[in-house]
Parts: sequence; C-alpha cells; structure tokens
Amino acid sequence: MDDDAGAARSPAQTPNLQEVAQAAARAFDLVPAGPEEASTRSGLAQRLETDPETVERDLIKLVLTIVELLRQLMERTALHRVDVGDLREDQEERIGMTLMILQDRMSELCERYDLTMEDLNLDLGPLGSLLPRDSG
Repeated sequence: MDDDAGAARSPAQTPNLQEVAQAAARAFDLVPAGPEEASTRSGLAQRLETDPETVERDLIKLVLTIVELLRQLMERTALHRVDVGDLREDQEERIGMTLMILQDRMSELCERYDLTMEDLNLDLGPLGSLLPRDSG
C-alpha cells in the first residue's frame, strides 16, 4: 500500500525537504534577526535569546511567566467565587493568604534573577501582551 501512496503523487506535487523547511521557517519566523534588523524591530514581538550564557535566566523567565499567568488566573477565579458567594469565610481567608504568599515568592524570584514583572509580560505581537498591563 505504501508504494501506491507514493505513486499517487507526481514529482511536481512532492515538495522536497528544503522547501518544507523554508516554508516552516517563514511561517514561524524562525530565521534569526540580524543586528541591523534588531534595532528596527522595536515594535514587534521579542525573540527568545539563545545565548548559552543567559540560558538559565531565560528559562527562569519563561517558567516565571507561566507561573504568573496561572497566579493571575487563580486570583481572578477566586475573586469571581467571592463575588458569587461560592466560598465560606475561612476558604476566602485561606485563598487570599495563599495568593499573597505566591505573589511574594514571585517577587523574590524576580529579584533573585534580576527580572521585573514587566519582563514576564511577553509581547505576543498582534495579539498584544500575554498578561494584562494593569497587573500588580
């Protein structure tokens, strides 16, 4: 059966591997920006730095960004549940304390790795920023 599937395509219809890789690179903008391009791209989404010297900090930045996104989602969910009256007073107290501690830990980790909360707010290009600008 495999031979029939390959025979069904004409050579003109079968893209070579190089064409596929080039199309994927264009689609996902994987081509690294040159030095001249970096200065003109100030309004566009940031690229992930892949310098071996900064890989630990970049990984921490990514992890903290995800944790901050989840923290904000949990906070919004908790506020909604409080507004609806879905929680008992002791549950509200415990959730509030947990969210405050988590925010303190986030601040400590940002300080340890010389990051600001704004550094965690990834620019998603035309979609805007990952986190709300009025957070904090």
